[in-house]
Amino acid sequence: MSRKRATDGMETSFAVRTCDSPLSLEEYQRLPKHPLYLVLDNLRSAFNVGSLFRTADTARLAGLLTCGYTAHPPHPKLDKTALGTLAYIPTTHFATTLEAVESLKVQGIPVWGLETTSQSRNHTEVQYPRPLGLVLGNEALGVERAVLEGCDELVQIPMYGFKNSLNVAAAGAVVVFEVLRQWGGQGEVP
Repeated sequence: MSRKRATDGMETSFAVRTCDSPLSLEEYQRLPKHPLYLVLDNLRSAFNVGSLFRTADTARLAGLLTCGYTAHPPHPKLDKTALGTLAYIPTTHFATTLEAVESLKVQGIPVWGLETTSQSRNHTEVQYPRPLGLVLGNEALGVERAVLEGCDELVQIPMYGFKNSLNVAAAGAVVVFEVLRQWGGQGEVP
């Protein structure tokens, strides 16, 4: 679909992308991935997990680690919000989040937690290492304290309202795209 709009008295034409990439699954899987891993610490909502799979796909992340009772493939509710992205994101399930964190650290990957604490730094005022594991916490309880203590760094998104946090899927997307902005990205999928 093509549209025209006026900009400073000049008309410009632009197209709205209304379909997914024409790449096959095999072609997509050969594309370089951003070395960012999302670690989901006991998320209660399969819909939030599905939304994070979709975020991981749109950002072409290296992987998603589900932990504890977090819903993981195959799960009937995940695909509803993942919108067909489950096949595009490498995923591993761990019995505990501490096991997932240790798995990343053994590979030499630093792990940061996204949580509002007295030690957290603003998510836009840090330099994100490459590669990186990012822990996202339970919708009601946040990131487990033992997991926070195992993180190399803690970041938070500033909150200006009554509530002290965003929905976990929204917060994950905010930080994922800040990390990619800093890293400079690797180009779009055709």
